[in-house]
Amino acid sequence: MSEELEIERNALYEGDDDQEQDISFSEYDISVSPNDFNVRTLYDFIDSGIVNIPGFQRNYVWDIKRASKLIESLLIGIPVPQMFLYAQEKNSFLIIDGQQRYFTIYFFKKKRFPRLEKRIELRNIFDENKGFPEDILSDNNYFVDFNLQLPDILPDKNNKFNKLNYSTLSEEDRNSFDFRTIRNIIIKQNSPDDGDSVIFEIFNRLNSGSVNLKPQEIRTSLYHSNFYDMLYRINLNANWRTLTPKPTPDLNMKDIEVILRGFAMLANHDNYHPSLIKFLNGFSAQAKKYSAEEIKYFENLFEIFVSEIVNINQKLFFNKERFNIAVYEAIFVALTEKAYLSKSLDLKKTNLWKVNTLKENADFINASRKSTTSTANVKLRIDKAKELL
Repeated sequence: MSEELEIERNALYEGDDDQEQDISFSEYDISVSPNDFNVRTLYDFIDSGIVNIPGFQRNYVWDIKRASKLIESLLIGIPVPQMFLYAQEKNSFLIIDGQQRYFTIYFFKKKRFPRLEKRIELRNIFDENKGFPEDILSDNNYFVDFNLQLPDILPDKNNKFNKLNYSTLSEEDRNSFDFRTIRNIIIKQNSPDDGDSVIFEIFNRLNSGSVNLKPQEIRTSLYHSNFYDMLYRINLNANWRTLTPKPTPDLNMKDIEVILRGFAMLANHDNYHPSLIKFLNGFSAQAKKYSAEEIKYFENLFEIFVSEIVNINQKLFFNKERFNIAVYEAIFVALTEKAYLSKSLDLKKTNLWKVNTLKENADFINASRKSTTSTANVKLRIDKAKELL
């Protein structure tokens, strides 16, 4: 994310002060094991669907010259950087670091290289099919032949690998390539059993020099479900967009996280304790098990809530020019909890005078602006909102 986008995002939202803090590794029991896999095995991992790309990873971005240099390094035995895999379950891994290298090997053995303008579409095809169907690989609209593009060693000496592909390598070179090993570090979270939350910190530490993803960007990949499809849907609700800082969805999914946080507090606020990141991860994992009927109920509840609020004050959740997530969360829980507990859609009614009384309450103000994700302040805000609304 660019610095400009980060400044803009921070200027629009407040009330989630633990979101920028690192996760402490002391909270986790993780195992780390080094494994030297040969190229043939790495290719099979992708081709069989054992290794997958998490949605928060960027698309394949290397050009064919850079990809050719990696293949050349493997052919002549130059060591290449190690790669990191996250073990989700038996025979199921996510690439945390090393996606470009993994896919360069895959493409070279397939003898096809993806066209730049098709890579977003190809990413979707790969995710949907757990690989590239043969008709896509053979389609020149999507791929070109992967013939190595390497510079000559000296002006008067050709590079013997230039313009070759996997099939046209000599048998000796092909075997050397296939059995060349690359170190893979496999990381597994043993405890706590909270839906692989440690992957947030692992990914950001490994990619701290280039990628700075926000928790919801990672969460939306790890916990994608029918419940999350519903979140994306209601995030486009016209009344909701009127209540948020911008008429269009946030690029970093902050508005999705706001909705998720309201639902999580509605369902589990009695069990809340920091960190908020782990709390939302846990609820996201829980929500994967919701039935279609339960998901539809949450959708209807939210739509009724925003239709009521938009008629009271379109800037209800704002503190001056910034959307205060803590205020939203407290009001959402206070007005929907009674209906939620009885599984009805009869929301508690309120009015502008009551809301202003709440927002002007000194205790509520303090709990909404400082240490907003502490257990005490979350409880205080919700209790005060239920009392005054």
